[in-house]
Amino acid sequence: MRRLSFWQHRIQPVLHDCVHTRPYFLCFLNLLFLQIQMIHANRLRWLILTLLVVFLDRLCKAAIEAKTAEGWHHELIHNFIYLVHSKNPGIAFSIFADSNSHWVRYLLIAGSLVVIAIIAWYLVAADGVSSRAAAGLALLLGGATGNLTDRVLHGAVTDFFEVLFGSYRYPAFNVADSAITIGAILLLLDLLFSKPSRPNAISKAR
Repeated sequence: MRRLSFWQHRIQPVLHDCVHTRPYFLCFLNLLFLQIQMIHANRLRWLILTLLVVFLDRLCKAAIEAKTAEGWHHELIHNFIYLVHSKNPGIAFSIFADSNSHWVRYLLIAGSLVVIAIIAWYLVAADGVSSRAAAGLALLLGGATGNLTDRVLHGAVTDFFEVLFGSYRYPAFNVADSAITIGAILLLLDLLFSKPSRPNAISKAR
């Protein structure tokens, strides 16, 4: 109800003015100002976790890129964990990795930007986000940003961890991928175990 009320009383009039009177640029600034008003200031601290993920991800990738050549392979734990240097121009599990089209790269970058914008908005502006969910969103945002940085700079994502489970070799991954996985698990846990909201005064009266 709070979101609906905000939409009805603040955003709808702005959009109405955009259509009938105001220049589009001024409308955009007005909508941007309204979005800023919706930000929960206490959630901005979670962006520190996002920045930490991006920093660690780029630091590890830069070290691998500087010290090794693509295709490098080193065993850390026998038949279990390996350090590698591989490039993935596609998405998770090397989907689209064999495509040589520049359009695939541009579409992946555009898609990543859209996902990052949605996650960032939800993290700082959405109502009813718990600390567990905020941590998950911050990790997702950091992981998505880290891999997007690779796509923009190199056209492919650098992966450097590889895990072997018996005869199954798990696709190579990086810090950003790990952050995305942990973030998704936190969001799932929050969805499954979040406490129901307390009934309001009207519900109690009934």
